[in-house]
Amino acid sequence: MARVLVLYYSSYGHIEKMAEAVAAGALDAGATVDLKRVPETAPEDVVRSAHFKTDQAAPIARPEELENYDAIIVGTGTRYGRITSQMAAFLDQTGPLWARGALNGKIGGAFSSTATQHGGQETTLFSIITNLMHLGMIPVGLPYSFTGLTRLDEVTGGTPYGATTLAGTDGSRQPSENELAGARFQGKYTAEIATKLFG
Repeated sequence: MARVLVLYYSSYGHIEKMAEAVAAGALDAGATVDLKRVPETAPEDVVRSAHFKTDQAAPIARPEELENYDAIIVGTGTRYGRITSQMAAFLDQTGPLWARGALNGKIGGAFSSTATQHGGQETTLFSIITNLMHLGMIPVGLPYSFTGLTRLDEVTGGTPYGATTLAGTDGSRQPSENELAGARFQGKYTAEIATKLFG
């Protein structure tokens, strides 16, 4: 049975919801799944004044734990078309794993959110995937067999590089059912591939 880690950072809860959907999909595939988040690095006064969502139930991950998993699916919001500083700070601590090749050959995936349709979803996903590839991981995306990628009847996130959602510039838009379905599909698909490789 494959072991899957869904690792995320979420300021306002949008990525938290997507992470829960990714985890549900991986569970559907029969994987053992852990849902963890990276530590907050913003100053406490910023967290309070910006109304960050601080009541997230997922435990805090430690970089050294990553080698315990067959697949790691990473999610974070977008900051100017790249990953958040919180996720970058966490991934910057994986140097010892990189040096030992501890994640070589493992499966990786990415999911994200932006405020607007063209706010950098794909560049953020590639920012995550670049980190995964440097760590020796094999990236898995969201294939077009998830037909929600081709929907034109609604404004929706979703790319072949990973599941995405749109939050709106004020954060009021929550992940749609199509976006959550894409996240579940990606979680299941990634776990199925990990199971084929690692049992």
